[in-house]
Amino acid sequence: MRVRYGLEGTSELKGCCVALGNFDGVHRGHQKLIRTTVEKARQKGCPSVVITFDPHPALVLNPGEPPGLLTTKEQKIELIAGLGADFLYFLTFDLKLASLTPEAFVHQILWPYFCPSLVTVGFNYTFGRGGRGNPSLLSALGRELGFEVEVIPPVKLGERIVSSTAIREALAQGDVLLAKELLGYWPTLIGRVVSGEGRGRLLGFPTANIAVAPEVMLPAYGVYACRVGLPNGCWREGIVNIGKRPTFGPNLMPTVEVYLLDFSGSLYGEKLKVELRYFLRPEKAFASSDDLVEQIKIDIRRARQVLKSVTTSLKAT
Repeated sequence: MRVRYGLEGTSELKGCCVALGNFDGVHRGHQKLIRTTVEKARQKGCPSVVITFDPHPALVLNPGEPPGLLTTKEQKIELIAGLGADFLYFLTFDLKLASLTPEAFVHQILWPYFCPSLVTVGFNYTFGRGGRGNPSLLSALGRELGFEVEVIPPVKLGERIVSSTAIREALAQGDVLLAKELLGYWPTLIGRVVSGEGRGRLLGFPTANIAVAPEVMLPAYGVYACRVGLPNGCWREGIVNIGKRPTFGPNLMPTVEVYLLDFSGSLYGEKLKVELRYFLRPEKAFASSDDLVEQIKIDIRRARQVLKSVTTSLKAT
C-alpha cells in the first residue's frame, strides 16, 4: 500500500474505487467498508483508494476537548494496509477544508482529483461544513457527476451496532473483551518507553513507562493483563497499570506502566505495543508499599491464569 499526503499523485487514479471516512479504530464496520471497496476495485480492474483526514477532524473542530482517539496514525496505516488497499490518502484537515460545503468538497476535491467510479461510505457518514453532507446527498452528487455510491449498512454484534462510540464506551468501562469483539482485534496502546520515577524497580517489579500519544483514549484506570510486542517481533505476557498511582500521592497526569513477566533487560527508548487482554481490577490507593507489593503478586498470578485461559479459548475457536 502506498501512503500519500495531500493531493499528490492523484492523476493516476482516474476511475478508482474510493473508501471515504475518518476510520478511527478501523473497527469491524470500517473493515467491511474498506474490504468492499478493495473487492469492487479488483472487479473493475482499477486502484482501491482509502481517503481519510489528518489530523483527525475532532482535533481541529474541538481543540479544547480530548478527542479520545482509538488509534494513532501509525496504527491506522498498519490496519488499513492489512485490508489490501492500494493507496491511502491523508487529506490535511484544517479550518479551510472544514469550511467547505459538502457540494464544494465533492466538486473541488473528490471529483477533480480522484475522479472515482465508485465511492463507498458508511450508513452514518457525514461530511462538509457542519456535517451537513450525508450518503443521500453524496449519492445525488454522484448521479450528477457520474460516479456510483455504495452505502455500507450497520455491522452488528447481536443487537449492538459496531461504532467507534460503542468501543469508547466499552473501554471506559474496562470491558476489553467487548471492545475486542467490536474492533476485530485486541485494543492496543503504542508508545516509546520513557524514564519514570523508578518506584517499580524499588518495589521489585521494574516497569516500562509507555508514552502514549495524548490524543489517544486510555481505558478505565486500573490493572490489565496484557501481551507486549517487543521491537524484535517477540511477544511477552505482562500486566499494565493505567492511571494516576494514588498510592504515591496526587498525580495530575495518568501513566501507562508495563511489567513484563519473566523478562529482564532494558527497553528504554524502544517502541512497544501493549495489547489489553483482561481487566484485572480498578485502580486503588494502598496504605503502604508492602500492601501494594502483595497486591502486585496477586495481580501477576491472576494475569498468568487469565492469559492462559484466553489463549486456550481462542485456539478452541
